[in-house]
Amino acid sequence: MLARQTAAIVTGGASGLGAATARRLASDGARVFAVDLPDAVRAAEEVEGVTLVAADVTDAEQVQAAVDRASSAEVPLRVVVNCAGIGPSARIAGRKGPHDLDMFRKVVEVNLVGTFNTLRLAAAAIGETEADEQGQRGVVVNTASIAAYDGQIGQAAYAASKGGVASLTLPAARDLASLGIRVMTIAPGIVDTPMLATVDEEIRAGLAEGVPFPKRLGTPEDYARLVSDIVEHDYLNGEVIRMDGALRMAPK
Repeated sequence: MLARQTAAIVTGGASGLGAATARRLASDGARVFAVDLPDAVRAAEEVEGVTLVAADVTDAEQVQAAVDRASSAEVPLRVVVNCAGIGPSARIAGRKGPHDLDMFRKVVEVNLVGTFNTLRLAAAAIGETEADEQGQRGVVVNTASIAAYDGQIGQAAYAASKGGVASLTLPAARDLASLGIRVMTIAPGIVDTPMLATVDEEIRAGLAEGVPFPKRLGTPEDYARLVSDIVEHDYLNGEVIRMDGALRMAPK
């Protein structure tokens, strides 16, 4: 399943993990459609081989339109990478009272429901393509987090949403096996994304020191390289890969 023979969708594709993945898949030869919110799309830099598409992953009609656009490319849609996500934090019960329920719903809606929304619509489209000689049609790579396993204080909503993505992996792979579609999930550790760029350098150094090996923060390019490897390795299916340098998060 070579990327250069496919169209690819990357959600959250205007920045961070998504932007790095879109660039990597484009360099591999894919025709990439980077899906993100309108403001993010307007602020994103143009990359050769990457078409920016404004859409909210929680909106079925907008995602369907993005899938239709990718499906109409000159090459078949084979690769989907779900990177869109948010990560606000709050304690379940704290000085300001109980955890805001709307915030919890929003995090789950974007991180879990948005991932499933893209997965279901893209899988239906991929399933309409012609399979290769091994019966393969495509691969979906979702993004969880090590918070799915080691959620810290204040991460109840985020950990719950990413735990859902991790748990979705195997049943989704089983559901889509008859269509020749693989489903994999990456659970990154501490990655040096724009969200982390606002953190003080001393804190960043402390975070890197806590990683067993290699003692550095992960990079969006590390994630993108793993996506590329998953796309090419057709015996990887139904599994969550931790990309974290053997880090196990402390309570806080």
